[in-house]
Amino acid sequence: MATAMHPRHHGPMPTSFLHEPAREVPVIQETDVCVLGGSCTGVFAAIRAARLGLSVTLVERMGSFGGVATLSMVNVWHSPYDEVFKKQIFAGLTFEVIDRLKKRGAALQHENNPSYAWNFNSAEMQIELDEMVLENRITPWLHTAFVAPHVENGRLTAIIVENKSGRGAIKARFFIDATGDGDLCHRLGLATYTSSHAQPSTTCAHFAGWETLDGKDWGKTVIKHAAEYNIPEGFAWGAYIPNTKVYMLAGTRVYDSCADAAGFTRAEIEGRRQVRAISDIVNKHIEGANVRLHTLPARIGIRETRHVRCQYQLTGPDVLHGRTFPDAIANGSYRVDIHHTEKPGITFRYLDGTELYVRPGHPGQQGRWRPETDTNPTFYQIPYRSIVPEGPYGNVLAAGRFIDADEEAHAAIRVMVNMNQTGEAAGTAAYLALKNNVAARDVKPALLRGVLAENGSIML
Repeated sequence: MATAMHPRHHGPMPTSFLHEPAREVPVIQETDVCVLGGSCTGVFAAIRAARLGLSVTLVERMGSFGGVATLSMVNVWHSPYDEVFKKQIFAGLTFEVIDRLKKRGAALQHENNPSYAWNFNSAEMQIELDEMVLENRITPWLHTAFVAPHVENGRLTAIIVENKSGRGAIKARFFIDATGDGDLCHRLGLATYTSSHAQPSTTCAHFAGWETLDGKDWGKTVIKHAAEYNIPEGFAWGAYIPNTKVYMLAGTRVYDSCADAAGFTRAEIEGRRQVRAISDIVNKHIEGANVRLHTLPARIGIRETRHVRCQYQLTGPDVLHGRTFPDAIANGSYRVDIHHTEKPGITFRYLDGTELYVRPGHPGQQGRWRPETDTNPTFYQIPYRSIVPEGPYGNVLAAGRFIDADEEAHAAIRVMVNMNQTGEAAGTAAYLALKNNVAARDVKPALLRGVLAENGSIML
């Protein structure tokens, strides 16, 4: 018996209902692997599967690929080395994209920097990802929204999508949920959860004339006038787009949940309001300032919404104590970076046991989250089990920021260079599951790690 799974309702409870008549839905694509979500995580999952010989379809509801790196304009990626900058801990498609951007003067490298290793031109990355998708003969569907999963006899066989051509179905043998919010997993009825202290979102913006603030404490000025403009205390940082005078600023803090439609809408509007307020403050209160809003993102930068329950939940102690896993598929060194919801500022926790609480306009508070030890871990790992959803569907994997991790672990692993690796692992695991006719949960970790290593990943 075939059934179309329907999304759960979010937001205010409806006061009435309409009956939607049953309809025949045309099958618009049949493929080996369907990847939902065209962030770098999703693109990398698709590329890995395609290079291993599978037919791959990539579905993205926005008009370009790249997710946070492009649509949200967060134009920095973090270090490929361990915390002490002695050992390289990842490679793969992250490096491939950066190398391609460097050839266009669209990426700059920063050595031994704990905050970022590269800054890049998000617009150039959009085009580069287009080219990589097409070069690898992946079938792209842009401006295409996922509507519902389609289950036959207990097996996920297709997804229903909607775009300018109407409603259609994409049939696949395997599915990778790279939606960021776990939309496929959630609408399948798989177990999901939200953090009690979900990290707030940030709307980035590009500004021209930022150089007129050089040598001036613009941050102090914004803090001084924040209450007047109803700007929450947060944390601001930014980076110039390579070889331009355009500055990317990440200086807003938005608390509305982006896990439901109403909250997502409020968050987008509030983030843009805060961007304008920051611009107004610096131009009004700093002599000689001539800052002009240049570009707004297509989508707010979301740090956290829901998570999906997987075979293993990665924990803060796993990350901070550098636990290694026999089924590790990703390595990271980005610090635990907690953007608080219950107080201003952020807390950084490092693998050497140190801790720093930063609140703009106040001295940093240094301390330790654990006593000193003779030796310290220098990187952490993400196990394959943390991207394998619990439940009956053996042909579904998760990739991206919604994988199973507690609040503290998520605060470190959520950054793009880590999530890129989960995408590569998911694409590779999909190939192995189909090749060996096994469920995702039964893919052998040693075999998965071996194929990843053969194709450019670093397995430690």
